[in-house]
Amino acid sequence: MSFETKKDLRSLFIYQIYVRNYSEQGNFKTITNDLDRIKSLGVDVVYLLPIHPIGQKNRKGKLGSPYSISDYRKVNNELGTLKDFEELINEIHKKGMKLMIDVVYNHTSFDSVLVKEHPNYFYKKDGKLANRVGDWWDVTDLDYTQDKELWEELIASLEYWSKLGVDGYRFDVASMLPLAFLKEMRNRVLAINPDTILLSESVHGGFCKHLRDQGFDCLSESEIYQVFDMAYDYDTHPFFEGYFKGRNDFQRYLQELIRQEEIYPENYIKMRNLENHDFGRFAKLVDNNLDKIKNWTALNFVSKGSTMIYAGQERCDDHLPDLFNKDVVRWDGKDISDLIRELNDLTNSKLTSHGIYNIHITSKDVFIATYERNNEKLVAICNIGLETGKVEVPLNDGTYTDSLNNEKVVVVDSTITLKSQPLIIKL
Repeated sequence: MSFETKKDLRSLFIYQIYVRNYSEQGNFKTITNDLDRIKSLGVDVVYLLPIHPIGQKNRKGKLGSPYSISDYRKVNNELGTLKDFEELINEIHKKGMKLMIDVVYNHTSFDSVLVKEHPNYFYKKDGKLANRVGDWWDVTDLDYTQDKELWEELIASLEYWSKLGVDGYRFDVASMLPLAFLKEMRNRVLAINPDTILLSESVHGGFCKHLRDQGFDCLSESEIYQVFDMAYDYDTHPFFEGYFKGRNDFQRYLQELIRQEEIYPENYIKMRNLENHDFGRFAKLVDNNLDKIKNWTALNFVSKGSTMIYAGQERCDDHLPDLFNKDVVRWDGKDISDLIRELNDLTNSKLTSHGIYNIHITSKDVFIATYERNNEKLVAICNIGLETGKVEVPLNDGTYTDSLNNEKVVVVDSTITLKSQPLIIKL
């Protein structure tokens, strides 16, 4: 965590969009026209997957991966013109939101501008352009050790977008980039806009070790936090996934979440998300069970940190759009937009960004968390396993009002009777 990072960023609500598959038109204008709806959810930051031109060589699928970039200084004309993009930035700002874009600085397409003009910038194996991760066969890796001019080229590109009005950057596989480069990048970008938000897609611990075992550098979470304001929740994701696959129980997952409180800087921020473009839709993971979707969505918002949803998640879309082909979000599912608005309103405060946070483990698959600050207290109870019976809660005996459903909650002998809906009690 950068020492300068403000805890207020824990209240950020990020909305991730894959422009190509957001609509049939798949362009910037469609998003501009939908900003009122996005804003109504309570969104603070609109985050776009890579907006740059996609390489032709070694393409995956018919349209290629947006992470196989051919030119960092241009926008993909399939998404619209630079003027369209500038209009999107301006309209986002008018509505009091910020714009974040994806930064893919580990690799480019094989036919990128940099490959053509500066082949010395790239990692090579047996004298040929190559990459460190075999599955990423549509891209070739940059080599930061060969030419310091590469650093200047990449940072200057970010300076260009910052001057255009971009407010934040999500760094793809940030763990594979040199720390010294990232530190220089941060200083230069913040010199243009001191409020720039830097989000790291740091990698799973197992993948980090795998890369190191192959002789490659890979940054740990502790190193990442020297530069970035927030990081993905990939340190706990194996235990999140393990719960659904039967590899570990829910309590083990909670223990990993608690461990974050012990090993990261005091002002650490995790970006919490149930799904994104890399992982399957959450609705499919729980077989479209609406009660489970609601409880996990509540857990996502009340967990300490910022929150991100992937476009379509508010309509319980259970189909993950194909990254390499035209595959539009399905907007006709169950609508939980009202729940998302309420959760965001309830967790967007100094209490949840600065308060004392605790997770309370029980024998049931129930997430119970509390925030306390001055004379305020928030208690969240998310019935993850749709358990029945009673559960012990950190509340005195009495009758309370659930802020989500405006229903009475009775505490007797420090226990409540579980319901299928999430509960949030504010005192």
